[in-house]
Amino acid sequence: MAAQMAVNSEASLWGPLKELWETVDGAVLRRQQESVHLLDLHLKKHKPHFLSLFKNPPKSAEQREKVRKASTEGIAIQGQQGSRLLPEQLLTEAFILSDLFDIGELAALELLLAGEHQQPNFPGLTRGLVAVLLYWDGKLCVSNSLRTLIQSRHGKTFTLDLSGELVALTTRFTDELMSQGLTKRILTLVSEISVTREFERLQKERGLGNEKHRKEVSDLIKECRQALADSLFSWTCQSPLTKDDTLALIGHLETVTAQADGSLDSVNLALVMALLYCLDVSFVEQGTEDREDLLQALPLLTERQYVSAVHSRLMDNQPWKLPGLQAVCRLAWALSLRVLSQLPQGSALVEFTEADEALADQALLGDVFLFMKEGMLGCESFSQEEFYIRRLHSLITDFLALMPMKVKQLRNRADEDARLVHMSLQMDSELPSSLRKDLDHLLILIGEFYSKDTFGLELGLEFWCPTESLQHTSLQGSYLGMALQRPPHKQVVLSKFVRQMGDLLPSTLYISYLRMLKGLANGPQCAHYCFSLLKTNGATHSDNIQGVSGSPVSWEHFFHSLMLYHENLRRDLPNPDASHYRHPPLRGITQRELEGLTSFLQLLTTIITWSENARLALCEHPQWTPIVVMLGLLQCSIPPVLKAELLHCLAAFGKSPEIAASLWQSLEYTQILQTVRVPGQKQAAGIEVELNEIESSCEEYPLTRGFCHLMSILVESSLPVNLGAGLRVPGFQPYLNFLRDSVFLPFPTRAYRRPAEKWEVADSVLEVFHKLLRDYEPQPTDFVQEMVELQGEQVQAYKPPGHSIMFHLLNDSPMLVLCLSLLEEGVRQLDTYAPFPGKKYLESAVLHCLCLLDLALQKEAVFMDLLRESQASLLVSPLEQLLQGVSPQTRRADHIVNIARYLYHSSSNPEAAFQSAKILRCLANYPNIQIRLVGDFTHNQAVSEKLMAGFVECLDNEEAEEGTEKGDDSDSQKKVARIRHETQIHILNLLITSLELKTPNLALYLLGFEVKKPVLSTNLQDPGVLGCPRSCLHAILSLLQRGTEKRSGPVLTQQAPNLAELCYQVIYQLCACPDTSGPTMRYLRTSQDFLFSHLQHLPFILPSNQIAALSQMSWLMKTAAIELRVTSLNRQRSHTQRLVSLLLDDQPNTQHSVDKYMFKFMRKESGMEEETRSVSGFLHFDTVSKVRRKLLSVLDAIDFSQDMPELLQLDFFERTQIEQVISNCEHVNEQGHTVCNVKLLHRVLVAEVNALQGMAAIGQRPLLLEEVNSILQQVVERNRVRRSLSAKRHALQSWRSLVETLLTACPADLIPADDRQLIIRDLLLDLHDKVLSEDAAGELMPIVAGAVFTLTAHLSQSVLSEQQQGVGLEASSGFASIANSALHLILRKLLDFILCTGGGYQRLRAHLYGSLLYYLQIAQKPEEPDTLQTAGKAMWERLTAPEDGFSKLQRENLVIIESYGKALMEVVCRDACDGHEISRMLALAVLDRILTIDRQNQWLVYVCNSGYLRSVVESLRLDDIALQSLLTPQLPLLKPLYIYESKMALLTRVAKTGQGAVELLRCGVVAQLIECQVFDMVPESDVHRVMRDPSGFIPSPMDRYRQILLPTLRLFQVILTSTTMNHQQGAAQVLQWLIVHGDTIQSLLRCQELSMGALQELSLLTGIISKTALPGALETSGEVSSAAVMEFQGHINRFQRLCLSLLGRLAGSERERLLKQAEIAAPGDSAEQREQMEVAMQQVCANIMEYCQALLLQSSAQAQFSICLFSPSGSEPAGRDGGCTDLSSTLPSMPYSRAPSLGLVLYLLKNSAADFFRFHQCHRQSLGKLQSLDQLPPEELKELCQGLVSGPGGVEKISSVQRNLLAKRRLVQLINNRAKLLALCSYVIETCLFVLWRHLEYYLLHCTPTDPRGSLLPSASLYRSRLTEDSFGGLQASGGRGLGLSRVSQQDLDLLKSDMAAGFGEALQKKLLEVEGLYSQVRSRYTFIQALVRRIRGLLRQPKS
Repeated sequence: MAAQMAVNSEASLWGPLKELWETVDGAVLRRQQESVHLLDLHLKKHKPHFLSLFKNPPKSAEQREKVRKASTEGIAIQGQQGSRLLPEQLLTEAFILSDLFDIGELAALELLLAGEHQQPNFPGLTRGLVAVLLYWDGKLCVSNSLRTLIQSRHGKTFTLDLSGELVALTTRFTDELMSQGLTKRILTLVSEISVTREFERLQKERGLGNEKHRKEVSDLIKECRQALADSLFSWTCQSPLTKDDTLALIGHLETVTAQADGSLDSVNLALVMALLYCLDVSFVEQGTEDREDLLQALPLLTERQYVSAVHSRLMDNQPWKLPGLQAVCRLAWALSLRVLSQLPQGSALVEFTEADEALADQALLGDVFLFMKEGMLGCESFSQEEFYIRRLHSLITDFLALMPMKVKQLRNRADEDARLVHMSLQMDSELPSSLRKDLDHLLILIGEFYSKDTFGLELGLEFWCPTESLQHTSLQGSYLGMALQRPPHKQVVLSKFVRQMGDLLPSTLYISYLRMLKGLANGPQCAHYCFSLLKTNGATHSDNIQGVSGSPVSWEHFFHSLMLYHENLRRDLPNPDASHYRHPPLRGITQRELEGLTSFLQLLTTIITWSENARLALCEHPQWTPIVVMLGLLQCSIPPVLKAELLHCLAAFGKSPEIAASLWQSLEYTQILQTVRVPGQKQAAGIEVELNEIESSCEEYPLTRGFCHLMSILVESSLPVNLGAGLRVPGFQPYLNFLRDSVFLPFPTRAYRRPAEKWEVADSVLEVFHKLLRDYEPQPTDFVQEMVELQGEQVQAYKPPGHSIMFHLLNDSPMLVLCLSLLEEGVRQLDTYAPFPGKKYLESAVLHCLCLLDLALQKEAVFMDLLRESQASLLVSPLEQLLQGVSPQTRRADHIVNIARYLYHSSSNPEAAFQSAKILRCLANYPNIQIRLVGDFTHNQAVSEKLMAGFVECLDNEEAEEGTEKGDDSDSQKKVARIRHETQIHILNLLITSLELKTPNLALYLLGFEVKKPVLSTNLQDPGVLGCPRSCLHAILSLLQRGTEKRSGPVLTQQAPNLAELCYQVIYQLCACPDTSGPTMRYLRTSQDFLFSHLQHLPFILPSNQIAALSQMSWLMKTAAIELRVTSLNRQRSHTQRLVSLLLDDQPNTQHSVDKYMFKFMRKESGMEEETRSVSGFLHFDTVSKVRRKLLSVLDAIDFSQDMPELLQLDFFERTQIEQVISNCEHVNEQGHTVCNVKLLHRVLVAEVNALQGMAAIGQRPLLLEEVNSILQQVVERNRVRRSLSAKRHALQSWRSLVETLLTACPADLIPADDRQLIIRDLLLDLHDKVLSEDAAGELMPIVAGAVFTLTAHLSQSVLSEQQQGVGLEASSGFASIANSALHLILRKLLDFILCTGGGYQRLRAHLYGSLLYYLQIAQKPEEPDTLQTAGKAMWERLTAPEDGFSKLQRENLVIIESYGKALMEVVCRDACDGHEISRMLALAVLDRILTIDRQNQWLVYVCNSGYLRSVVESLRLDDIALQSLLTPQLPLLKPLYIYESKMALLTRVAKTGQGAVELLRCGVVAQLIECQVFDMVPESDVHRVMRDPSGFIPSPMDRYRQILLPTLRLFQVILTSTTMNHQQGAAQVLQWLIVHGDTIQSLLRCQELSMGALQELSLLTGIISKTALPGALETSGEVSSAAVMEFQGHINRFQRLCLSLLGRLAGSERERLLKQAEIAAPGDSAEQREQMEVAMQQVCANIMEYCQALLLQSSAQAQFSICLFSPSGSEPAGRDGGCTDLSSTLPSMPYSRAPSLGLVLYLLKNSAADFFRFHQCHRQSLGKLQSLDQLPPEELKELCQGLVSGPGGVEKISSVQRNLLAKRRLVQLINNRAKLLALCSYVIETCLFVLWRHLEYYLLHCTPTDPRGSLLPSASLYRSRLTEDSFGGLQASGGRGLGLSRVSQQDLDLLKSDMAAGFGEALQKKLLEVEGLYSQVRSRYTFIQALVRRIRGLLRQPKS
């Protein structure tokens, strides 16, 4: 029991019933396949609700007690744990509600809780008031379900075309209900429930809220009663009721009363119609196939008791409350009996069937036809129900066909009465009292009944029998197709009735007969028949009746009479100049005649409205001239009512454009509206006078309304420009002035007898304004003041009427003010929710006002532009500013608010809401207005809530449907649904536009963000939480979320694709905008789980609207990309993980996603969950099967092919001109697509066709128009193709950004490396397959190329990182997790892609080259640590080692590349030589890369032979000027530099092979570089600090110079190294370069400030000099003149001297200072910087020492003849103790011009030895660390990574795996640096020892000291040259001894020996030998050091000679 006492928070009286209705609606009305099963479940569950219809759960003491305790003990709530305490107030309300509706206390409590939950959907209502609505809504759901179920039954009247299974289900169910007494229950409820009674009860308990709430409650109650009555009606339409039920129904109808106007209300009407269908047997005559079954089921035929019971009940003389109703039932029964009597089965019922006559008589006595007209037709709902109309039609026609004698009797009676009336008129006596008007009533009934044809059934056709004469007309009669078939008997009888009635018609029936004809002429075919009848009537009867030939009911008679009236009345025309203008007594027309004329005019109007043939035939009739006569009559004095009819009739004629044109001229001629004043005329005449004098005093305005109607029709048909030419200024202006100044502006202040007429006048005049403005297109000519000649003088011409209206709307004119106050009045009236007279017209007038404003906003831009250009003196203000003006009524600026308030009435006025949304969307484009609007909208809390509710209501509307075509407006429901849909579209566009503007804007307010505080502080909640109202965001989300829990996915994407697309776009914009992103994404993630629930349904496939489906996916994917990025940044791993696996998994999720996530959202229904689980378990037993990755299936949904429209095939127009016109009509639409404006194009082309003159053109016109049509279709197709391509591009772009975000932004460890590679493989292969297909659109290629680039980059990165972690290398599948075969496939596709882009698409290839580079990088061996052991391996070992993975992959790659042959080479080389800079750089890089791996040199040969290499070399000269511009102080563009670097890199690569280097020299690369002047433009080092690039991206001028110089030096170095055979030639060329740029080189060598860059320069320069600046270089170029040789010699000597001085600086103590300086300058990068500097310095020293060695060796093989480079001084350079370290101290103590001392070499030797051990130690440590990387403490790891991670705290952010990789990379770097340094140190040591030994040997063995007192330059010296003073160690031409030898004294030598002996001590020697032991033994120079040390030791120990 306790379980049953739990409270259902959805309210058992509402929630489940709502679900029931949705299921019934889905299954029956929406035909959803899956709903049938659900329906069965629901019907079983809810059967009790139907059986005890509307019975409420009873009260009980137990429940009362339980509810009372809920505030202290709490109460259990279904689906929630534990019990919940409820506030006391809630319980009090529950008891009130329980008493109010007499329902159980728990049910009342549930309703209140549900009310609280639903409150956000009903802003402004308390939970109690919402509960009242829910209570009645629950009832309505049951009654609607009942009605729909009954309608779905199979039966005799209609069918819904449902599946047999469903019909069987509902029929079985409803039969059961019926057998349990449903009819009586319905009848009881209908009589019990009444709005007034319910309202009294609610009023007492304060259960009614504001007007809207009252209206909603009363509507719900009315709808409940209606649905119940309709259920009964639907039942009787399909199946008969039982005897008891039929009697009960009759019993109920006996007590029915009529409404105040005598008509039945819609509920009682439904019950009456139910009874009429019960008594209906007319279906027997229709020969349907199931006729027999239906007859069997008919109790009238099968049950005698049934007939007898009904018969006696209806024959009973007891009068009903409504005798007319009794008469109708009797007539229906009489007719049924008549039909029965004619059936074979009817013979058994003779006793009853004989009474049919008597019954019919009784019915006639009860005024049956009068009641049918007033009581039944008078009910509004009658014409809304097709089956009411059909039943009444059969009733009337059956009476006429089945009871012809009765009809004859009626006619005789009428003739008799007419005679009596005639006599009494003659004798002036009283009319006899016994007159009956049955026939009169019948005719009027027929007229009324058929004149309304809501459904276009044209039932009146049964009254027209096509006569023979009609057979041959083109018109389709009902039986024209089968001329031989005779029409049915009934039709013959009916048409005879129509004809005979008109014969010898008594005058009393004349008007009724005309009215009947008017009804029967309603419809295109009927009108034609009626026209013919009136035509033939006049012709055949020649007997004179009433003095006119022919029948009184004929055209002849009618127009003849009109002419007579005109003749008579024209004589009485008053003279306008008489002293006063009054109507003379109406001589002409009596009241009776007036009615007759009116009736005939109405008949005429009906006929010509429907039938154009009739219109033209009558108008062109030579005798009748109806238009002339009518216009004549309008000038006569006849009552305004008649004039109004005449105007309506003229309006009907005016529908034909050919008549309209002449009608305008006639109107102008007759001056109905006086447009020309006769000189001397005192007073105006015409309609204006009638309005002001007659109509105003009568307070009725039929004439004015008629005139407005006429204008409305005529301006639509044609608007002649030259109207009134000759007599006045031509144009429409006087009519417009009259309508505006005399009709529109005074309308609010006039008096009206009928209040409704006020709004009718307003509506009719506004309609004209609307049409005029709608058809107006501003033209430049409108703004030029043209003049026309009138009676000899020039006067100003009129502007087009639309221009005038625009002008009034763009000024604060009375017209605009009135329009705005009308809008204010309209919304005020609507807010009362009460019916008032003229409501329909007020709504229509308001709609016209809104349309006017909307049109003005649309056209104002063009209007203002043209006005500005014309420089006319008109003053106008933009409408959007005028709308911000202050309203005179309220004294507030609330015009826009008033417009927006119409959205609140969208349910009752969808069109006004639509226009309102359109206007607001226009206004949203103005940022300055937005801020004002937000203020206006939020200024008043109540208004603000209402406006928000209005917007939300429009978005929430469930009836909105996306229409396919505008044209399908036949069905009003569809039209309204389409309008609602477009309103939603406008609102969403308004949000999208607003979101792009600065805050605060409308969108933020509407979407529920803070507008008064910072947007970021918003905390979005579900509606109702923390008082948060339901905002547009909630509405959008609920639109999108519908159906996400089902397999089929979000319903909206299928049903309204364009709407869904905009919804997704709004969500994306909110997520992308920095202000709104945070709150939105938090809300979507936590409250909605939005992205996951939508992404799981991707891709959206929508064959009918592919473009929208792609756009939906685009916005969704872009949003997902943002979400992934944000969750990754915030480290919300679980969120990221979920999305990542959803998008990338290829394993089916074993616990199916439906199971996991859907039940969060679905209401838990006990059994369903278990079922689903078992189903999903059953479905996925095969866990191995793969599913397509979500990302790939999205890619599949983007179709890369695009069908292009064919070229135009034109016969008349010139194609080029047409293309030109089309491109002129193009504009960029809101979505940013360039499309052609089809309407504008149409106008241009039609104008072109119209401009053609001559007969030929007129003949060709149809063909021309056909061609215009084909052009327009072509353009529409082009627009579609553009939109389609744009959508595909957008979708692909979004897909790409999602993929890139997944790979880049998400934590790497979310996707394991092996999976990552497979995913990238799949994506790459799929992308390539799609883009390489034959018909892929070129427009999509760039995006694909970009994606391929990113993917390849990630693939390469992934493979490399996997290898660095040391996995996958040994794997058998090949290289990494991704198999080699897959890699090869990717390479092939990539090369195919490059080739398929052909000559064009160069920029696109840049991406592909990038991809190729990344791909080739995979096979590049990573840097390995140099352990110094490898050199020990024998050469053989190295040659026979197995091929590692890298080389294997590289070899295979090369095979693939070479298989593409010349084609690929050609493309790459061509791109490398010219084109876009980036493509060139990348092509050069690709060449470089391929040349590296191309062992066969095939590419090299191609590049050399095809001339591409020469082209690259020769382009270097061209680069010179661009490079020079780089060295100016301004910040330059770096493009030329990058291109140059790429070229040099390629040339350097080519030079690395001997063959390539020779080829380069042949191409003259050095010669080209010699001519470049950029090398001489060394910038001043730091003068230009000022121009530094703030971002630090552009390097300083000095750095830029180095970036130009260093590649050249490297190239030379490589050439010198590679050229073995032609070494001399290369060296000579390079030396020439050195000498040409000698000054620069020398300045660089003298460099004062040795920065890192300078050291790099020096290390390369000294390297080149050491190989080229040798004496031998000159000998090769033998033919050079001696002068040149001398000059060369000088340069070489200078290089030599500078190098030695440089050595002094670097070997000396400056070195320490530099390293310290580097540390101070950049403490962060110090380790890195310091290492690089150390390497550079060692390199320079090594180069210079190598140079020294080369010089020594070149001068002579023996020491005694060798030159001396160092002076014989053993003292070491000072300052090494770190004291004074300025420049001078680092030089030897001799003068600068002297050579450096030998002590320097010794010092260098010592330092190098010390460094060697330091480096060796460091190398060993690093190696150790590398081997035990995993055991390193975290601090040390961090320290290692520090250099490689930029930014503070960068190390903290990266993962541990990443950290290990970085540390490993850093260690390898360290080890290899140290290995390099060790090599350099050992080389320096060796060369130093050699130089020392050479010099010592010379000085100590071969040198003869001079006496210091001797002359300095003895004559014995052979060589006196200019080198004398230049240098101590200058090179000699013949390689003799150094010059200054004579200066060496014995003392010097002794000192040298002692210093050297001291310096070269045991310790040093031991160290040196240790170096050899540690390092050199694994090299090939073993024991070299040992030998030299031994020799030097020997020299130093030698006794003095």
